[in-house]
Amino acid sequence: HVCAAYDSLVQKIGKKPRVVYMTPQGYTFNQKMAQDFAKEDDLVILCGHYEGIDERALERIVTDYVSIGDYVLTGGELPAMVVIDTVSRLVPGVLHNSESAETESFENGLLEYPQYTRPEVFEGKKVPDVLLSGHHANVEKWRLEKSIERTKKYRPDLYEEYCRKQSGT
Repeated sequence: HVCAAYDSLVQKIGKKPRVVYMTPQGYTFNQKMAQDFAKEDDLVILCGHYEGIDERALERIVTDYVSIGDYVLTGGELPAMVVIDTVSRLVPGVLHNSESAETESFENGLLEYPQYTRPEVFEGKKVPDVLLSGHHANVEKWRLEKSIERTKKYRPDLYEEYCRKQSGT
């Protein structure tokens, strides 16, 4: 029984944890939510299968109702995994490079810039010269430009929000 498990957890940790219930009726999960969840000392992700969980139990223990999109799955296990993966990478020490999480898509309201790896030339296409220049300011400028271009092309909604924030309105 969900409530019995919850009560046992509360007794063990000495306080009521934040409980996120994965449901299509919830608020759509986003990076801001992930950042908020990552600050929690104790976070429980609850998910049902097929028909879900008794409403009385949800009313008693759930603090957040969260969806990963406007579609229905057979259960909340996959959405829970999405939330766990997104939140865990924001917890200090999970990623080897602490800067990684800060430069990913959505952290500054833009999609991430294109990534390039070795070899320097792949199928006749070369890594952009600016990335090989060693000039950090130029690299950052290029990354921002590419992030803006990519966001404008693929996510005009995010681009418009980014422009509003930049103009201060």
